[in-house]
Amino acid sequence: MHAIIVAAGMGRRLAPYTDDRPKCLVEVGGRTLLERQIEAYRAAGVEEIAVVRGYRGHQIDRPGLRYFENPDFRTNNILASLFCAEPAMEGGFFFSYSDIVFRREVVAQLAATEYEATLVIDRRWAEAYRGRDLHPITEAELARVEAGRVLAVGKRQVAPEEAHGEFIGLARFSAGATERLRWEYRRLERTLGKSAPFGDAARLESAYVTDLLNHLIGQGMRMDACEIDGGWREIDTTQDLERAREIVDW
Repeated sequence: MHAIIVAAGMGRRLAPYTDDRPKCLVEVGGRTLLERQIEAYRAAGVEEIAVVRGYRGHQIDRPGLRYFENPDFRTNNILASLFCAEPAMEGGFFFSYSDIVFRREVVAQLAATEYEATLVIDRRWAEAYRGRDLHPITEAELARVEAGRVLAVGKRQVAPEEAHGEFIGLARFSAGATERLRWEYRRLERTLGKSAPFGDAARLESAYVTDLLNHLIGQGMRMDACEIDGGWREIDTTQDLERAREIVDW
């Protein structure tokens, strides 16, 4: 299995920390977000790691990684970035946003699952939003889960009162699930075009990964939850960074 870390975005809400570097090179506890993810993946036995670069991508230059470029990072979004690394999906892959930190145990738990498509869902998600003024609950990718199965996920799909947890931006797809993702995304490109509305996005090229996941769930594809209780943090704003530097001890 491979891992793909999407690190193409500009990270505007982390300015001034991202004025001179990509978001994944911002440090928490003396180590960059990227270093922390690599360590967690490799501790779980995931050795082949690919990074999708965009904003200030030349600065992401760690030996031993495979790199893919997103030249249109200013106009597209995470889903399009992910598919810039389509060759690295072969045989199944782990996927993560580049602006999250998580304990090694979280990846180990995900790696131990045997589902076709698995999303890491934090059941204690609400705790992180107490006092989180710059990234309110309306921006959380909440998930509705029943009997371990994810029925909906995203910023607009699930109301807080019906949320079982929050999708943390870490997932695993088997070889079979990967082929389904690839086939459907390329079909949508051919039939809809990149400028057509898709999911909650105004255009397919500006869609989130969760837009495709919801689309596939609607087609009957099973998504399972790997449920955790904390042990991770998203670093989206300066407030998130300051809080993470106080509490992240892993």
